[in-house]
Amino acid sequence: MSMRLTIVGCAGSTAGPESPASCYLLEAEDDEGRMWRVIMDLGSGAIGPLQRYCDPARVDGVLVSHGHPDHCADLGALSVLRRYGPARDEGLPLIPLLGPPGLDRRVEEVAGDPDGSDMDVYDYRPLAHGDEARIGPFVIEAARARHPVPALAYLVTVGDSRLMFTGDTDRCDEVDALAARASIILGEAGWAHREVNPEGVHMNGDQLGRMAAEAGVEALIVTHIASWMDPHPTLAAVRRHVPLACLAKPGHVHGF
Repeated sequence: MSMRLTIVGCAGSTAGPESPASCYLLEAEDDEGRMWRVIMDLGSGAIGPLQRYCDPARVDGVLVSHGHPDHCADLGALSVLRRYGPARDEGLPLIPLLGPPGLDRRVEEVAGDPDGSDMDVYDYRPLAHGDEARIGPFVIEAARARHPVPALAYLVTVGDSRLMFTGDTDRCDEVDALAARASIILGEAGWAHREVNPEGVHMNGDQLGRMAAEAGVEALIVTHIASWMDPHPTLAAVRRHVPLACLAKPGHVHGF
């Protein structure tokens, strides 16, 4: 079995003119030929273009790295689509929602939801460091990330394919250990190359490239660069360590 990754949105911090914020679609068939679809992050502006690639109301699960709006804001929009859209009367099962503790409250805050109805379409399953979950053929492992709010990185495995998604994180032992088991990394490099960046928030291109190289991973997709930044200096810094690294671009599909 293998996975297919579609980049829906990859802009860091906010949606940009060419891309929504963080959103990635994973697809894989099980042994019986049934196609499963899981979304990783559903950031601001992502619900619209996501509909080019699937019916969001019918996805089999959503993984969210953390509660910042550029990673979770459109969970409320997906709830609206599910409750009021074409599939509203079809009796679809609840959508598994995996993420750090407190994500349910964050969805309600962002949606401005006084009665909690935006969570009615979700089967929320909070994860902690070291937890494992399964959705169809996807085996999902969580690791603590280093970010100002509770955040997780994920290793998603289907057969021999192992995708590591960093979410937002500075380098740390937990994320490094997950990277060492990956065959491909979807990694953030949200910090530009300045003399000083605040610790505990993001990686820059040099840090991401070093992490992937030390993990022995040659397949690296660089994401979460702010839309107001030229991404090429970051990519050049990454490629000093991983020459085959590429930039995440909306609409690009990666099979592995």
